[in-house]
Amino acid sequence: MGKRIPLVDYLELGERPHLVANECEACGARYFDRRNACAACYATVFRKVPVDTEGELETFTIVSFAAPGIDVPFVAGVVDCGGTSVRANVINCDPTPEHVNLGMKLRLATYVVGTDDEGTEAIGFGFEPIENGAS
Repeated sequence: MGKRIPLVDYLELGERPHLVANECEACGARYFDRRNACAACYATVFRKVPVDTEGELETFTIVSFAAPGIDVPFVAGVVDCGGTSVRANVINCDPTPEHVNLGMKLRLATYVVGTDDEGTEAIGFGFEPIENGAS
């Protein structure tokens, strides 16, 4: 297998892929991007913390129109992962109102976004439904 690299800095690959947030040491607010100061309390010290890999769909939209080259429809949502809100697509799910609902249980899933000429795979993430009884 060739080299695999995460599409975003806050996705850690390996045996158990997961997201890593920057958590404000003063108030606990979490961010995925780099910050000089916390938007909630203005503190300047952060620590890296793992984010739960399972959560519930808080809000979503079914996207029907997108830029050229983007397959539609797809589901864009916000997933509550143990108190950390994660913006991500809901994948491996029929993008229809009959199959997507608020509160549905989801888990982090990774997939190959693309492969370069040297065989290096870019890995993205989304959240997929947890089947009843599965974990």
